[in-house]
Amino acid sequence: MPTVLRNYQTVTPERLKNPEDGNWLMIRRTYDGWGYSPLSEITPDNVKRLQPVWIFSTGETKVHESAPIVNNGVMFVSTPNNQVIAIDGKSGNLLWRYTRRRPTGTSVLHDTNRGVALLGDKVFYAAGEAVLVALDAKTGQEVWTTTVADNKSGYYITLAPLIAGGKVMVGASGGELGIRGFVAAYDPDSGKEQWRTYTIPAPGEPGSGTWPKGDQWKTGGAPVWVTGNYDPETNLAYWGTGNGGPWMGDKRPGDNLYTASTLALDVATGAINGHFQYHPNDSWDWDEVSPPILVDYKRGARTITGLIDVARDGYLRFLERTTNGRIHFIEGAPYVKQNVFTRLDPETGRPEIDLDHKPGTGKEVTYCPSLWGGKNWPPIAFSPATRMIYIPANNNLCQTSKGQDVEYEAGRSFTGVKLSFSVAPGADHIGEVQAWNVDTGKQVWTHNYPRSPNWGAMLATAGGLVFSGGTNDRRIHAFDASTGKLLWEFPTNSGILAPPTSFSIDGHQYIAVHAGWGGDSRGMQADLNRVFPGEYPEVPEGGAVWVFALDGSNVP
Repeated sequence: MPTVLRNYQTVTPERLKNPEDGNWLMIRRTYDGWGYSPLSEITPDNVKRLQPVWIFSTGETKVHESAPIVNNGVMFVSTPNNQVIAIDGKSGNLLWRYTRRRPTGTSVLHDTNRGVALLGDKVFYAAGEAVLVALDAKTGQEVWTTTVADNKSGYYITLAPLIAGGKVMVGASGGELGIRGFVAAYDPDSGKEQWRTYTIPAPGEPGSGTWPKGDQWKTGGAPVWVTGNYDPETNLAYWGTGNGGPWMGDKRPGDNLYTASTLALDVATGAINGHFQYHPNDSWDWDEVSPPILVDYKRGARTITGLIDVARDGYLRFLERTTNGRIHFIEGAPYVKQNVFTRLDPETGRPEIDLDHKPGTGKEVTYCPSLWGGKNWPPIAFSPATRMIYIPANNNLCQTSKGQDVEYEAGRSFTGVKLSFSVAPGADHIGEVQAWNVDTGKQVWTHNYPRSPNWGAMLATAGGLVFSGGTNDRRIHAFDASTGKLLWEFPTNSGILAPPTSFSIDGHQYIAVHAGWGGDSRGMQADLNRVFPGEYPEVPEGGAVWVFALDGSNVP
């Protein structure tokens, strides 16, 4: 066994709550979802000296979206097609590779994986066919497996598990197939289910009155696509939910709780202690997949125990979290072109809808932002040094939708919609990186990408930098966190959607990122090329981990 594995450091709950500066133990590093590294060796003054240290090809194409997780020099990444790889963080050498063969007939519409979770000496991974797997961190051998849901009924999983409160939590995707979304918790030692909370209430449960009478709650969607964030002090986890099924709201009259919402779940019991719904009766495919980050911010003399959500519907919302789980609205504003909401109620945050921009069955309308949203799943980052959040945005994109009749059939499409894509007239760019001050609620700077969308998850560092990929030129970028000045960029083998991470070995800081264009980013690129022929050609695909350091001097 390689020395780096023999010296593997057990991951305790205490380490997850307070990770060492040089380790990156979960997908956003800390439970609050900040995506912030306290390492500061790499700065605006020296970032131009960043060079690749090593590159590791995963052997898989399709879209790669996992954050490189690093514990005491051991890196873990996951890929499409059920693969987990352990790599020596210093040398880039393969330590072990786990591959799970999918059963015949498996259907995973979005074949991607957003990362693994660590606890004890185990690595937890959610396979696409909705199976939770525990691996031995030193060998890659299976310790146990648990079936989370029936894949033949449309369920699959794309997210990384969340370790919190002594449990392993996962959520189920598949809203476009008429599933009933849920979050479930498992015992990390045995894989035994501890609780399961559905994101659509059954008749008689709180919120059930927001659904039509009958059985629509059984196929109503509200899938879970992205790992939740967690507050250890209250033992509450915050999970985002997707849109309803079928897509047209006139097929399911009512607010349709808990679609397009953030849920505050009691980790001990799974109880829904609170929620915030961003837009009732969704008809735009604006899944609110990303959980809000947990950050306290000021409004005047008041410090608010906050949640901040950059929603797919094109609005940035400042919320307040409470010890009992209730979520209060503070304020919100559009951060990209948005023509559906005329205003948000200042007390509740509920949007008023311009019905001319709400599609329905047989009713064709155009609305902005597009179904991909102002921001899709790639997470924002927050720097406590600058007091800014950093947003990977797509502006000036619009959608035309028209609802159609559709009948539910297990495992088949249950969207009921005809779609076409467009760009707002006169638009001179699409992709943006935005910075907003959380204490003023105002935008500070924006960097535009004239000829690219932005699918890049964000990393902020104590060195005063923001790192992100996301563009069709295959580059990873570094910005000055205070001013937005582009300081450094480097082309990789493919486009980058995955969150960059940062770690240290022997006192040297590294930047790691998982390249691999595809999936929705490929779909948007193709749509743009249809609107602007020849201007948005295909982007090379293929997964690879890239690790950078100053001057490449850390090469072993």
